[in-house]
Amino acid sequence: MAESVTTQKVRAGAETGSLLLEYFLKALLIAGLCELILYRLVSRLGMHLSKVAKEYVVVEYFLRGASAVGFVLMNFSAILVFLVLLVLLFYKMNGLLARPLDRIVVPMVSLLLALTAAFLLFPPRMLGSVVYNGLTVVLLWTLVVQYCRANPAPSARALALCYGAGVSSWLYYQMSTTTYGWLGIVSTPPLVHEISRLGEALMVVATVLVFAVYSGFTFRTKNRQQRRRSVQFAATWAALFLALLVMDGVLEFFDPAMARDVRQASQGIGWIFQMGMGYTFYLPFALYVAGLLFWSYTVIKQISMGRRAGYGLVLMFIAGYALQLSHLSLFVVVGLLLIVNDGRIDARESVSQLFPVGMPDRPAAAPGVS
Repeated sequence: MAESVTTQKVRAGAETGSLLLEYFLKALLIAGLCELILYRLVSRLGMHLSKVAKEYVVVEYFLRGASAVGFVLMNFSAILVFLVLLVLLFYKMNGLLARPLDRIVVPMVSLLLALTAAFLLFPPRMLGSVVYNGLTVVLLWTLVVQYCRANPAPSARALALCYGAGVSSWLYYQMSTTTYGWLGIVSTPPLVHEISRLGEALMVVATVLVFAVYSGFTFRTKNRQQRRRSVQFAATWAALFLALLVMDGVLEFFDPAMARDVRQASQGIGWIFQMGMGYTFYLPFALYVAGLLFWSYTVIKQISMGRRAGYGLVLMFIAGYALQLSHLSLFVVVGLLLIVNDGRIDARESVSQLFPVGMPDRPAAAPGVS
């Protein structure tokens, strides 16, 4: 009798936690995307269009309003990411999402949350920033190892390694420059710019690998409709990629003035994304567009299937490359935790059910069940 009551309590707690995780993640997804657009991108666009804002009052009010709303959403998303991490820690400590290395992951996530809360009350100096970023790097690679152990597919491991190396490149830039400043060293840290550029390239590669791992896209299917959609998607992507790749040369040949205007516009877009997400766009612009297309297709499919990995991938990549704010580092941690512990986010499903990355759209029925 006592065992039955205990089981019911555990089940009720799991269902409550699943509901909280579902609602918190959906709210965090909306708040994070809106904060990215309104605060980190549109507000930077306002600095780029300062002359236009002076001439047109409507534009000025729009940019100010968007920045104000984005700032509120940034604080709201910071609160939500705390709550999501607390729910995930509840799962981990109660064995609902058990994975190898959880004995290391749970204390490190708890310590990172404690440091974040402490630094909100007592702003860190240079040494505190180095310690925080160092802990983030160690936790990041622990989660990467955890993901690689759970997903032996080469493409999945390549995705985790590329993303981990990309984020670590930015954190190395932050830690090395901050350490040199703290020690009063005037010279540039070794290979800091080269590693930073390499990290950006790895992040672009990771967006492509996301498609290879999670999209389920294949030409090897007997379903004619699915095959037709695959061909249409591949043809659209190839046409867009080639058009962007040769656009500059074609415009330069026919209309040099227009080519110059297009280059200036692309530089403005690159400046906005550099300020908002850390991407410098030093690679061909077509590669970034291709990565965005791959990522968008995969994320929409995963979220429509109700999988945690879809939400995790959104948070990992809307955090951007330059993790200039602490809540963006927490976005990365939450995203990695979600893809490591992939499964259905629907509260009606068992929270302990974990799916591999190659899960089909509809799981097959169990043997003996009609």
